[in-house]
Amino acid sequence: MYSFPKYDVIVVGAGHAGCEAAAAAANLGSKVLLITMNMTNMAQMSCNPSIGGIAKGQIVREIDALGGYTGIVSDRTMIQFRMLNKSKGPAMWSPRSQNDRTMFSEEWRSVLEKTGNVDFWQDMVHEVLVEDGKAVGVRTGMGNEFLSKSVILSNGTFLNGIIHIGEKHFGGGRIGEHASVGLTENLVKSGFESRRMKTGTPVRVDGRSLDFSKMEEQKGDENPGKFSYTDTPHLTQQRSCFLAYTSSEVHSVLRKGFSRSPMFTGRISGRGPRYCPSIEDKIDRFSTKERHQLFIEPEGWNTVEYYVNGFSSSLPEEIQFEALTKIPGFEQVKFFRPGYAIEYDYFPPYQLRFNLETKIIGNLYFAGQINGTTGYEEAAAQGLMAGINAHLKINRKEPFILSRSQAYIGVLIDDLITKGTDEPYRMFTSRAEYRLLLRQDNADQRLTPLGYKIGLASADRMEKIERKNKNISAIISFLKQESTTPEEINPVLKRKDTQEISQKVKLSALLLRPQLCIFDLAEGNKPFSGLVKKESFSNEEMEEAEILVKYENYIEKEQEIVDKLSRFEDIPLKADLDYNGLNSLSMEAREKLSRIRPGTIGQASRISGISPADISVLIVYLGR
Repeated sequence: MYSFPKYDVIVVGAGHAGCEAAAAAANLGSKVLLITMNMTNMAQMSCNPSIGGIAKGQIVREIDALGGYTGIVSDRTMIQFRMLNKSKGPAMWSPRSQNDRTMFSEEWRSVLEKTGNVDFWQDMVHEVLVEDGKAVGVRTGMGNEFLSKSVILSNGTFLNGIIHIGEKHFGGGRIGEHASVGLTENLVKSGFESRRMKTGTPVRVDGRSLDFSKMEEQKGDENPGKFSYTDTPHLTQQRSCFLAYTSSEVHSVLRKGFSRSPMFTGRISGRGPRYCPSIEDKIDRFSTKERHQLFIEPEGWNTVEYYVNGFSSSLPEEIQFEALTKIPGFEQVKFFRPGYAIEYDYFPPYQLRFNLETKIIGNLYFAGQINGTTGYEEAAAQGLMAGINAHLKINRKEPFILSRSQAYIGVLIDDLITKGTDEPYRMFTSRAEYRLLLRQDNADQRLTPLGYKIGLASADRMEKIERKNKNISAIISFLKQESTTPEEINPVLKRKDTQEISQKVKLSALLLRPQLCIFDLAEGNKPFSGLVKKESFSNEEMEEAEILVKYENYIEKEQEIVDKLSRFEDIPLKADLDYNGLNSLSMEAREKLSRIRPGTIGQASRISGISPADISVLIVYLGR
């Protein structure tokens, strides 16, 4: 009989969370086994073929800065790039890519197969093996037992997944793939609470049947960027997306199917995503709105398949088809497959510690949609953190936990555990109170030193950071010291429709004008232009220097707030603190603090129902 080796970390599920978890733990030195039900669908883009977007793009850059792979894989498989929200301030700028769906999955598999410490096994896991309150391995559907020092569960939408299309419903983790059964029941027997959630995906259509001349073309950026801070390829050609719109006629057709919709008839009990609702939910909730925007997105370089973003639906196929034919450009549409809803199990994240280890079973970690999140980026971030922390725990090292002022990843995990979620959690810039500090352009400066310290980010990355910091400081110093003359700069000011100057002015003062960017100054001032050419500053370094000069006062004020609050934020709370013995706490506070077990005063303060008075009681108690 074949004897399986013992592993340091077993990762269950090879979605975005599982892939990042396996790569992180392996690159840190752990021996990893990645178990998946389908080896051909690693990091499958089950929904839209894109990475990033508002706040999500910041998360991808943070993953990359720490030494993860989502940004690298995205850059290698990108077919379009856009920086969203450029008309707003830099705290809102968010990178987003369209990707080749097939290439993305293949590239992730290639990355993992080139990672020496990762083994693979294709099977379904239906039991976590536990000894003395700690996870020691898993048992699979084929009856095999794999032993390990820790286990990470990243099961996506597969736990008891049910797919709904109109009045049809059948088991599945996504269309064409089996659901994972048995694992939820195993965990519930161990004392976990599970609940149900719902998500959905739109129809896929044949691009050869569409008339794109009736739609609005949406091209990528003229000078496309990328996610990774490493030397990944730059896009030299791009595929366009297209915009289309529903109408009152389309809505009337869709309403005909409401009586057969599993969402309206009660067959779906799980809560769906608030910020990415199905098309039937949109026209029901926003009944006065005459049209909704649809994004028609190509699935790759060499395919005619298109994703109809904004038309997620669980209505009967014939209703979906009839409604689409009423949209300009879709009159002759052909389906590849209908949209569908999927309902699945998740485990409310109050059951986790801040290193993503479960409270009930030691050395067991949850990452991704099993924690109630939605989106590839949120899942990948959790996978990265779970992989790091699983490795650190078994090597008797301190957990790696990011604060809300350090990263969007810190906001994500803190929100999940302190606030919980009863609907699919999605990251937005508005969730981060320190978003001016957490910009997409400075993720490497914020996090690469931390990734390097734990051994995940390479020495080459640190050298790049040091050069970048040095160059940005040089640019800022020059801007603050060098003045320009009316003769030099006024032609630029006139062209930019901003007031001309009559005497020498510091370059940094001119840069405060909203009409001007740093490249205008390089054009209108010979000494600065000479410095830029001599030092070969990158566009990224120039742009970040501009941000730091333009928003210097705002950044300083936000940092002051962080420094002030951090006096209480990081005060630790013992894991075994008897909250029920603190009679001055409200009953709600005692119950929630005992259940969630926050690690610090700051985390406790963000738990729903914990009042400032309760926090004062804790601070006084700790002061004693």
